[in-house]
Amino acid sequence: MAQDKETRERVRELVKQVLASVPAENEVETQIGEKSPPAQENFPQRVVVNSLKEEIGKAFDRDESAKTLITEDDLRGLDFGAKLRVAENVRFTPLADDFIQEKNIVLIKKSARSSSTKVKTVAVGCDHGGFEYKQQLKDFLGNLDLQIRDFGTNSKDAVDYPDFAQAVARAVSEKSADVGIVIDGAGIGSAMTANKLPNVRAAACYTVALAKNSREHNGANVLSLGSGQNTFAEIKEIVEAFLTSELTEERHRKRVAKIEAIEKQYLK
Repeated sequence: MAQDKETRERVRELVKQVLASVPAENEVETQIGEKSPPAQENFPQRVVVNSLKEEIGKAFDRDESAKTLITEDDLRGLDFGAKLRVAENVRFTPLADDFIQEKNIVLIKKSARSSSTKVKTVAVGCDHGGFEYKQQLKDFLGNLDLQIRDFGTNSKDAVDYPDFAQAVARAVSEKSADVGIVIDGAGIGSAMTANKLPNVRAAACYTVALAKNSREHNGANVLSLGSGQNTFAEIKEIVEAFLTSELTEERHRKRVAKIEAIEKQYLK
């Protein structure tokens, strides 16, 4: 028994010696006796992805469909066999033609969407962040022979988006405009504001698919856009899709009727 006790004591002493030789967590000894800085924990980086702008699944590698003339500069950076989306009536410079042949670029013609629409009058408004796009949008809407009611703002001076979203939504609510379009930085705040008015169903849309869905499934009558979310070329397509889509299927009409019924409960 005495021998066992002595053995245990020797083991304890050896353990103490081993533990004493292990450096502290924040003082790791190097081979030459210098202290290295404390080890840094490798936390995973937070990656923020704007899924609305992901390129995954696109049928083309670059979109130049907003241009009627393509030059060699427009094609720089395209890989061999890349897919390029172009307008139906596009023209190419001689150097651009040579580049397309050498790189075997696949051209995807953008089909013209029907501009027929039952919408006749559009109310538009924006804050300072959406001013430039609103001005360009008015020209685009004018070319579609639509009547435009502009509720401002009329400069890049800082303003509050709820004031202009409310003005556009009121025009739609009171039926002095068929639909409304509001533009701020993200499109979210204006949609929230517009939806406070009766008979208004505002949707923030950043893609053609969302714009069509908002009209065909939800009967949206106000389109909210974010100047920081899309290029103007994209916005034109989104607006055109919104204007040329309609709520027609009975199953969707029933669901929109339920939205209206809920709204009326809180207007009493």
